[in-house]
Amino acid sequence: MPRVVSVFFPTLATDRIRRADPSIPGESPLVVVARSGSKRWLSAVDQNAAKVGLHIGMAAAKAQALVQGLHMVDADPAADLVALERLTLWALSQYSPIVAIDPPDGIVLDTEGADHLQGGEELMLSGLVNRFRARGLPARAVIADTWGAAFGLARSMRAETKVIPTGKTAEAVARLPLSAMRLNAETIVSLRTLGFKTIGELAATPRAPLTLRFGPEIGRRLDQMLGRVAEPIDPIRCPEIIEVHRAFAEPIGAAETIAKYVSRLVTQLCLELQAKGLGVRRTDLIVHRVDNTIQALRAGTAKPVRDAVWLTKLLHDRIEKIDPGFGIEKLSLAATMVEPLNDRQIVSSLVEAAAVDVTSLIDILGNRGTQRIYRLAPVASDVPERSVQRISPVADEEGHTWPLIWPRPVRLMDRPEQIEVMALLPDHPPVWFTWRGKRRRVKRADGPERIYGEWWRRTSEWVAVRDYFTVEDETAERYWIYRSGDGVDAETGSHKWFLHGVFA
Repeated sequence: MPRVVSVFFPTLATDRIRRADPSIPGESPLVVVARSGSKRWLSAVDQNAAKVGLHIGMAAAKAQALVQGLHMVDADPAADLVALERLTLWALSQYSPIVAIDPPDGIVLDTEGADHLQGGEELMLSGLVNRFRARGLPARAVIADTWGAAFGLARSMRAETKVIPTGKTAEAVARLPLSAMRLNAETIVSLRTLGFKTIGELAATPRAPLTLRFGPEIGRRLDQMLGRVAEPIDPIRCPEIIEVHRAFAEPIGAAETIAKYVSRLVTQLCLELQAKGLGVRRTDLIVHRVDNTIQALRAGTAKPVRDAVWLTKLLHDRIEKIDPGFGIEKLSLAATMVEPLNDRQIVSSLVEAAAVDVTSLIDILGNRGTQRIYRLAPVASDVPERSVQRISPVADEEGHTWPLIWPRPVRLMDRPEQIEVMALLPDHPPVWFTWRGKRRRVKRADGPERIYGEWWRRTSEWVAVRDYFTVEDETAERYWIYRSGDGVDAETGSHKWFLHGVFA
């Protein structure tokens, strides 16, 4: 069962206009006016206009009379389509091999076989919406079994994201209004006149009378929404994408046959990459079946590569996920993310020691869906929890050096845990401490190491200090504990004790 994401941009046209014309005041209501003969109506409104009661479909003259100083811009569908195409191409490189424009205000993605690279469906949707919002473009995203269901839900809900579980499409769309069915306005008005209000009511009605009166369109849209009829997505492609194809006179379906032709496509793709001095970071295998449906597999690499053997292995590891159905009539292999890759001298073991390359392991784990692959690098901060950062496992080590400081524990708590202690203030280590219900007697201690707050970050750390001690209990376990404050002045901290780390 495919999984389809519909992304809806409620203010696409107005956001595009504001970016193109910064002179428009940010707090001023902005609307887009469409024309049909002598009739003028609002085809798009921004959030400011919606707050004062303006809505899509309202007569332009009425809107102008209701709101003084209203900014009105003529509709430019061609410019909106160009903006939507840019968003679609960006989503193609980041999220899914199968992405298409869903005009006039959305895009659609088939994420089957690609969502695991984003940490799962929920994380994928939230990350997608957050990245659009960071660009100043509000969005709503829904993932469901069908394009029609995801489309209707995205345009009918108020939440930013929603995940419809597999097999729950009918229940999810039953209460949606008829306007969510992608029917023309005249048909929707006629259905409302007959007393239909929701998609559930329409789906429960016998099909023959509706077809006799309105034609086959209502039944087709219902079947597409409920998954009874396939609705393939024609993926967008830009001229810069390097893509190779193989069509078959007779459909293929055996795993061995698929693997053979995938190997040939990889070899052909690598030759084209080499001719342009590029390496691939993300490769998409598009499978066109004879029943007019499309499947896709995405493989990513930590570094740009054009090694045909390695790319073939990454794709072969996932061939078992392909469902050939009644047969495959075409295979396409596209390099959707590439980077420059120049030839380099191979290290000789006769001259210098060869560095251990773990890139292949990172690629295998990443394509299996493991998202927690990272390295720790130092940060210029004395505060322990701020002194490290996560970086890419293949990031350049230049500029990341550990400062010369006191010994640090191998395990640092996510959050320091409060402990009970008995200690002589202000500078003596504890005699004993209780952590997680167990009392530990201190046999040896080293410290204190005073760490001051970073006053340039926040005012609450102007006078804050911590006194750290490395202590060892009677079982030779070593811990890193600290007192909040200097032991004298209450302004420097609460004088409570915390355990922050455990040594090996």
